[in-house]
Amino acid sequence: MAYRIDEQVVRGEIDNRVKGQVVGTIWLEGREDPLTLELRGNPWRDLAGHVLRFSNPKPRGGLPEGLATVQTGQVGDITASRKVKVLECSMDEFVEHYKRRTPFPWHWGNSLYLEWYSEYNGRVVIESSDYTLELAGEAAWTMTPEEERAQAVENEKAMAGFMGDMARMLELMPDEEEDTEIPEVEAEADAWDATLNLLFDRTDARLRAEGLEDNFEARERIYEEEREKLRRERGEPEPEPPTPEEIAEQERWVAEMNAICEEAMKEVETHPLPEPEPHPLRVFTFELGLQIHKEIEDGGWIPEGAPEEHPLHEVHYGVTFAGAKLAGALGHFEYGDRTWPPDAWVAGDVLVRLKKARGYLRDALAGLDASEEQRLAPQEWISSIRPHVEHILNEVLRLIEEARGANSD
Repeated sequence: MAYRIDEQVVRGEIDNRVKGQVVGTIWLEGREDPLTLELRGNPWRDLAGHVLRFSNPKPRGGLPEGLATVQTGQVGDITASRKVKVLECSMDEFVEHYKRRTPFPWHWGNSLYLEWYSEYNGRVVIESSDYTLELAGEAAWTMTPEEERAQAVENEKAMAGFMGDMARMLELMPDEEEDTEIPEVEAEADAWDATLNLLFDRTDARLRAEGLEDNFEARERIYEEEREKLRRERGEPEPEPPTPEEIAEQERWVAEMNAICEEAMKEVETHPLPEPEPHPLRVFTFELGLQIHKEIEDGGWIPEGAPEEHPLHEVHYGVTFAGAKLAGALGHFEYGDRTWPPDAWVAGDVLVRLKKARGYLRDALAGLDASEEQRLAPQEWISSIRPHVEHILNEVLRLIEEARGANSD
């Protein structure tokens, strides 16, 4: 979803002395020419009107491909005052604390957050609490609270525009397996899933901007505000208040569901449910993900500090995430009456999850292709893993077609 290049930054400078524009230069490890920023908009108030210089004490290589030298576009959230939890122990010590469920030492620290929306690369993010920061001189101008609120609105619009562009790109992507007509129930589920993803992204962006990531009540409030805002943006009618008859029907339905649940609980107490029988495809995918992780780690094939986009990460993450989506898609089979294809009332959700699993498996195969081309792992290992991933993908494609066929009438 975004280019994240904080580890690759060597040093940089951003300049907002001219109101309404952010210019700058960022040098990256392993790249001769620096990035040049030419952005519309302003940072948050802490950096508005300032020149900020920053440097990374431990830059690492591994740049993502395709990053344009000249970055023109719209600013996102740009601030040096975001509060984050900073570990006071090594990562190995943190893992041990996590395993033992014991508290780990940490403190609140300021984090530099640079976000912009490039006309060429889309969303680009630099985020770190480890950089050395320096404000050069006095501010050339001072941002008012009203101007900061107006900039926050522009940032939200930029995020919404970016997510909309991503959604349109995904809709236009060719899919060689999808030459059959998509059932209405699946189309509705896809649309609802895309809306939820957009709402979650917009909610997270506001929570980050307001420093409320850990505030559950704020998350609920902002989510509802973003849902209402999206409704207005799409020109959808305002929901009408329920009639007395609809309220009475809803209360009757709730009472009926409560009675059914109470009866089911009593039934479970006297006749316990059978243990779930894991679907073999989910089990196979889960175990393959564990195997891939162990063999990559034991082989030492991924260099320390390699970015998330490293092809072998793609292989591991692709299979692991596919397993998680299969668990959700096949859960009703494992805990229900073991029937397949799914009933119409769950078919949309099942198909959304299966298609996400399909996407992750394709990512894993692309990671294997890149690993083979770049000789990042032994050829015999790649040749042994590929048939398993292809087998899972073929099974997922079969499940998709079966679920569609049973619910397309």
